[in-house]
Amino acid sequence: VQLQASGGGLVQAGGSLRLSCAASVRIFSSSVMGWFRQAPGKEREFVAAIRWGGERTYYADSVKGRFTISRDNAKNTVYLQMSILKPEDTAVYYCARSSVYSRSINEYNYWGQGTLVTVSS
Repeated sequence: VQLQASGGGLVQAGGSLRLSCAASVRIFSSSVMGWFRQAPGKEREFVAAIRWGGERTYYADSVKGRFTISRDNAKNTVYLQMSILKPEDTAVYYCARSSVYSRSINEYNYWGQGTLVTVSS
């Protein structure tokens, strides 16, 4: 397994969760790492991305100010800290790897297996 996501679960609205995604050294190096999510019956959508050095981060408007993406290159791990969660954040969350920054799923060539986040109202 080259990308392993974890940290999902059930949380009440207004609560917080932190997702983690551990990657193999080979694919984590010099990468852009992203988080996407897919709600039932909906298409997979971009959530956040971070460049290799962590100096640039990008967010979907729907999560800006509530979610924070970060990475620890020494641990080959990327994180998604999610706060002020809303029921509409309920989805399977996927981490993914790209060689360039993009909000398009087509630019990401490695994907984790997904971790389910359920936000109750």
